[in-house]
Amino acid sequence: MDTEQREKKIVQTSFVGIGTNVALVVFKAIIGFMTNSIAIILDAVNNLTDALSSLITIIGTKLAGKEPDKKHPYGYGRTEYISALLISLLILYAGVTSMVESIKKAITPGESDYTIISLVIIGVAILAKVFLGIYFEIMGKKTGSESLKASGKDALFDSLISLSTLIAALVALYAHVSIESYLGMVIALFILKSGFESLFSTMGDIVGKREDVELTKAIRKTVESFPGVLGAYDLTLHDYGPERKVGDVHLEVDENMNVGDLDKLENQITMAVLEKHKVLLTGISVYAVDTNDPETIKLREGMYGIVKKHPEIKNVHAFHYYKEKNLIRFDMVISFDVKNRKALYQKICEEVKEAYPQYQYYLVLDSDVSD
Repeated sequence: MDTEQREKKIVQTSFVGIGTNVALVVFKAIIGFMTNSIAIILDAVNNLTDALSSLITIIGTKLAGKEPDKKHPYGYGRTEYISALLISLLILYAGVTSMVESIKKAITPGESDYTIISLVIIGVAILAKVFLGIYFEIMGKKTGSESLKASGKDALFDSLISLSTLIAALVALYAHVSIESYLGMVIALFILKSGFESLFSTMGDIVGKREDVELTKAIRKTVESFPGVLGAYDLTLHDYGPERKVGDVHLEVDENMNVGDLDKLENQITMAVLEKHKVLLTGISVYAVDTNDPETIKLREGMYGIVKKHPEIKNVHAFHYYKEKNLIRFDMVISFDVKNRKALYQKICEEVKEAYPQYQYYLVLDSDVSD
């Protein structure tokens, strides 16, 4: 699906969400005020925030679809994350408002007056929300829109809230016991929970988070499939919005490869990764590997063996023996799961130096940027 089709699908889906939620707001608000039900009124407010969320999604998608320019050479894709942040704040506002109104209702309660018709309309609203939630989920997966996926989960969650409202109405109608204010507090807590989860998820996208394991492994597999590539390391991806990723990678190649062959290899890798994974590699760096000198090969295998005895080591690469300086250098990647990475790094350095004391060392603690 190209960018234009994706934008069109997201906008169409969001308009369906706006229409459905506005209709639900009208019906629930009317029923809520007629029956003096705080739970139904709060449910209507929640639907209103959902409609506004869909509107923000449309605006964010339109802005994100703008062509790159001089000020923003990688485009405006991250605008979608900003719109998702606004949606999170809107949900939190709705949660706080709902909690305040519910507490007021608990302090000064009033009688609710439900009818069978009002209960039927609430039931229809539940079905509408279930349909909307499933529809958003499906379209979110098709378009790769995190906003639609989040809206889908929120809609399915709303159907449960409406179901609880229906139960409270049935209790009031047949048992003559009012639990609405307390139910309203519970609903408010769930809304706040949803808002905070959405906020933290969106902040992760904006601040920068670890890329999907399947994607990074697939890219590395593609890169390493090319003849001449001895290893692919330090794959770093930068997210500029949905389906807009750029990155760089380090290759290990034979030090005897000529510049012309290396240039062809890099071009082939760039085109293959873009075609298969929709990621533009803007930088490919090279580690030259000596595959001929017996002394270098023996040193590399021996030192790598010491390092790899530690299961916390994710990989070790970029080995080079500078004979004229009697200097050894290589990079080691220690998992972020290790509480004190520097301490483990120092321990490994000491082990290597103890086994090979005759050399100078430049050992790099590399970042665990991707799997």
